[in-house]
Amino acid sequence: ADPLSVKKVAVMGAGLMGAGIAQVTAEKGYQVLLKDRDDASLGRGISYMTDNWDKKLKRKRMTKYQHNINSSRVVPLSDQTESWKRHFAGADLVIEAVFENLELKRKIVQQVEEVTPDHCVFATNTSAIPIADIAAPGEEVKRPENIVGMHYFSPVPSMPLLEIIPHAGTSGEALSTAFAVGTKQGKTCVVVKDVPGFYVNRCLGPILVEFCALVKEGVPLDKLDKAMKNFGMPVGPATLIDEVGVDVASKVATYLASADLGVRMTGGDLSLMTNMVDKGWLGRKSKQGFFTYSGKKDKKLGPEV
Repeated sequence: ADPLSVKKVAVMGAGLMGAGIAQVTAEKGYQVLLKDRDDASLGRGISYMTDNWDKKLKRKRMTKYQHNINSSRVVPLSDQTESWKRHFAGADLVIEAVFENLELKRKIVQQVEEVTPDHCVFATNTSAIPIADIAAPGEEVKRPENIVGMHYFSPVPSMPLLEIIPHAGTSGEALSTAFAVGTKQGKTCVVVKDVPGFYVNRCLGPILVEFCALVKEGVPLDKLDKAMKNFGMPVGPATLIDEVGVDVASKVATYLASADLGVRMTGGDLSLMTNMVDKGWLGRKSKQGFFTYSGKKDKKLGPEV
């Protein structure tokens, strides 16, 4: 099926993911609606984009003209903006990047379906929830054929991979639209079956479990990271978990452990990460994970770890 001609893309959720998606979308010439619940969250998302563009300008990777054009393509909207529904009435594609919660995601689908045109494709950026569950027809979902998964990786502006996940009922048009937009955003798109973990996290799950097993056996973290880098990975597992967030990694691993991966997820003890989350050690964002962080570049092994 041919993709829709997409001019306006709406992004729901202005966190790191949402703002990153909005940034790469605006850079490639789309009109972007960036929506979050309140002005404070929205402001953080807008400054994330502006800061990134300011850096590019400073490094002479972008002209002032391009900077202004990009900024002008983004319309910030919050629940308090009375006109948000009018703006959404012109959207051809909506990408949601809200918390990993099935009820919330289905509520967002309902909100979006009420105000968007019938052809509008709804893409969900989930790392773990099956697309079929989000798109299951019911009270909240009236156009399941328009729903598709678009799973981006963080930070979106610099990570080239995009997983596109159709569920059994996704229309060919919705799938090809997601693929066309993803390609225009400069992403390497892979179409993946709607299975737990999709592609990347399905590979990552068993690595996390083995990593926990080796840590429990007393293998030093820096040694583990170094070994995996020598093997060809861009970063080692301890650094990866800290960057992604220990809470996120823990959630994904726990979810996959109860999914269909069987023996592949039984090698280690995941309570290592849940204990860290209980202590508030969430990785780089909380300045403490497997490593202790101070400043942009400085990370070291803390004695407690």
